Amino acid sequence: MSFDAAITRLPLPADPDRAGHIRDLFGGQPAQLTGLLAATAGCSPFLAGLIEIEADWLRSGWLDHDDVVGRETEGFADLDAADLGVGLRRAKRRVALRCALADLGGVWPLERVTGALSDLADRAVDLALRVHVAHEARRGKLPESDAEVGGVFALAMGKGGARELNYSSDIDLIVFYDDSAYAEADQHEARAALIRATRKMAATLSDLTEHGYVFRTDLRLRPDAAVTPVCISAAAALAYYEAEGRTWERAAFIKARAVAGDIAAGERFLHELRPFVWRKHLDFAAIQDAHDMRLRIRDHKGLGGRLEVPGHNMKLGRGGIREIEFFTQTRQLIAGGRDPDLRSRDTVGGLAALAAKGWTSDEIARELTDHYRQHRDIEHRIQMVNDAQTHSLPKDREGLAVIAAMMGEADVDAWSARLKARLERVHDLTESFFAPGETGARPEMSPEAREIIDRWQGYAALRSARAQQIFKRVEPELLTRMARTGHPDEALARFDSFLAGLPAGVQLFSLFEANPQLIELIVDICGTAPGLAAYLARHPAVLDAVLGGSFFAPWPGMTGLREGLAEVLDSALMAAGGGYEAALDAARRWAHEWHFRIGVHHLRGLIDADEAGLQYADLADACVAALFPVTAADFARRHGPAPGFGAVVLGMGSLGARMLNAGSDLDLIVIYDAGGIDSSDGPRPLATRPYYARLTQAMITAVSALTAAGRLYEVDMRLRPSGRQGPVATSVQSFENYQMAEAWTWEHLALTRARIVAGAGAAAGELADRVEALRLQVLRHHSGDRRIMPDLAGMRARIFAAKAPDGDWDGKIGPGRLQDIELLAQSCALRAGDPARATLAQLRAGARAGLLPREAAERLASVWRFLWRLRASGRLLTEQPLDMDEIGLGGQEFLLRETGCEDLAALERGLLSRVEDAAGLIGAELPPPSPEGEAA
Repeated sequence: MSFDAAITRLPLPADPDRAGHIRDLFGGQPAQLTGLLAATAGCSPFLAGLIEIEADWLRSGWLDHDDVVGRETEGFADLDAADLGVGLRRAKRRVALRCALADLGGVWPLERVTGALSDLADRAVDLALRVHVAHEARRGKLPESDAEVGGVFALAMGKGGARELNYSSDIDLIVFYDDSAYAEADQHEARAALIRATRKMAATLSDLTEHGYVFRTDLRLRPDAAVTPVCISAAAALAYYEAEGRTWERAAFIKARAVAGDIAAGERFLHELRPFVWRKHLDFAAIQDAHDMRLRIRDHKGLGGRLEVPGHNMKLGRGGIREIEFFTQTRQLIAGGRDPDLRSRDTVGGLAALAAKGWTSDEIARELTDHYRQHRDIEHRIQMVNDAQTHSLPKDREGLAVIAAMMGEADVDAWSARLKARLERVHDLTESFFAPGETGARPEMSPEAREIIDRWQGYAALRSARAQQIFKRVEPELLTRMARTGHPDEALARFDSFLAGLPAGVQLFSLFEANPQLIELIVDICGTAPGLAAYLARHPAVLDAVLGGSFFAPWPGMTGLREGLAEVLDSALMAAGGGYEAALDAARRWAHEWHFRIGVHHLRGLIDADEAGLQYADLADACVAALFPVTAADFARRHGPAPGFGAVVLGMGSLGARMLNAGSDLDLIVIYDAGGIDSSDGPRPLATRPYYARLTQAMITAVSALTAAGRLYEVDMRLRPSGRQGPVATSVQSFENYQMAEAWTWEHLALTRARIVAGAGAAAGELADRVEALRLQVLRHHSGDRRIMPDLAGMRARIFAAKAPDGDWDGKIGPGRLQDIELLAQSCALRAGDPARATLAQLRAGARAGLLPREAAERLASVWRFLWRLRASGRLLTEQPLDMDEIGLGGQEFLLRETGCEDLAALERGLLSRVEDAAGLIGAELPPPSPEGEAA
């Protein structure tokens, strides 16, 4: 479609004489085009001048070519610096004129106008930088380098980076060079030459000559601009941002884009800078920073006070463009570290992404997008009048009438009224997000409660003035919600313990302020589950997950978890400054969030204890399965790949049975097959046995070490052959010989719950199949052993003599309790040679094989379910032995809900009667223990 056919609107000519002159000048052109040219000239003296200067170009049909930037800069790469400056100024005139006419005539939407202006800026910066770097090289002032353009690159910041340049915009650039492109001895000379090239590049673009200018160029966004040169090394910049970077600089880099010079080096730099811009955790403290920044800008520019349209700054004023940008960028900073989909450079794209991920509503995103586009249209017309870098509306009625006329509006009063309403609406939509709410009043508190609250100011979390300021605003809501709980004193006491354990508070308190629903959750946890509250105090960052959008989504299962953690580990390993230790920390943060999610779902009744047990096991499986290959790969870098077929990890005990609780540790065994190979082949080779022993120790460390991000699991290796005296890793041949000829009955019982959870090595999958086949072979080989039940009776007696129950409410230790039922179930699986691992499945296997009366199996299964719910729920409530006074009324109510009892008395009666019944059933199946018994 031709340009004149695409025209959909015309401005109103404010100066009829000027419009008439242009109409006469283009009398032979299509009527619609002539009308647009005349009306444009009648509104803008600047554009009228361009139309006259470029009259021949306009008549020649160049408006019909959409790629105006490409056509007007074709062949510029071959020009010297002087000719390039002239050529770029001519290109700027024509691109500016084409964009203005396409904008005013409705031929292009806003994004196409700003995109064309941004494309010209990109092209101009790249051409100018290259010509001056080449000049330095020809003079012999730039040391030789294999890097493109001497490794120097320019980043477009702000609107240029987002491809949102306004009509008379300056361009914000930061210029760096890749110092790795030069030898150490050449660094000083290279730096000096690239500084000169950068200064000349800026002059080529921004100097006002008889031909005009290209773009005003601002280089002041670089690190510490008051004392650093216009071009600094990428390494120095990264060090600065890591140590001293501020929130406004993080926000600026949301839009940053490599546009000139060595683009690949620029993109590498931005990739390495990601951890600075995009924080790992939800960063709600950025809200306060952004709010403070907005207020400082307003104060500095004198833009506070009453909103009036005459003289209003469309960019920085109340309800202006910057408020929409800050609204968008601050939300991106909050959540973009966790969700790369939120990292759009442009404002409209950012709003759409935020709405898609639930960080703002679709309605608000659409409304702000509409306001943003209209604001930008007005901003362009303000600048088109005289090519002035201003964002302020004219102060006089005549000037406002010109802007309204450019918008096609004849009634300046009506237009002004609509604009004022728009500005106020934008302010209302954005201010509620930024401005702190009013501080409410504390509810009535008892003297004991006030005493607790008074000591909070001495806690580490409230050490800083900023933390105190934010907490002062959220404290009334916290206390009010606690007062409404069924047990407010308990909730307050638990919150006091939680607060005392926090190392810092700004981020968390900001999180509460921006998301009041989290206050309800924290009150619920503190009022019900002191154990979960203690976990939260150690890992407060897990609250991020609640806001991540998937906290209440369906459980992803073991496969989904493994894939998710694998992605997290890959990202940590590949990130700048990453590596093996970073991967361990990333795994801990990831696992803590999922662990917290399971606990919250259990506490809230979204899942029961049985489902929680399976989910905790899935999580542990995923952690070991993902970390073992990563650990093996890190180990192989030093000592070579695992010799032979590799190794597998057996999950034993509760992990093997896939039934963990909130406080479970992991029982593991490592089995390897060296395939007859004597040693590894690597930089520091190891003999096979020490290789796998040290690899196992590395794996244990990966899972259990306390790092800056906490710990994953405690690991117990005592179920390996020969217990503490045996090697930490066992060859499959030794394992087979031991299990067939030397193992005690208790070790065969433990093997009934063994399950492969991880593998590493060239043929770990084959080894896993072989070990599982060996497990079944051992069980079936020993299934007829007459010592099983006498040995079990002896074991049972020794266990009861060595350890009494942990209080009256212990569901695990003692006759008829969980451990007792599980041992009998394991004996059923062993005697039946059955592969079942879970307790209930093993009891059913015993009944099927005629080893246990069906009625007894069903009654024992019923008791086990009751005791498991008591045990698993108790471990969520407290990390200590279950004490009803300690867990308080909220915890008691949770236990009663989980066990189906009406009150504590009924729970106590149910526990005692079930334990007594189970103990009797088990005792009936066992012979008296032999005097000599089996060694423990």
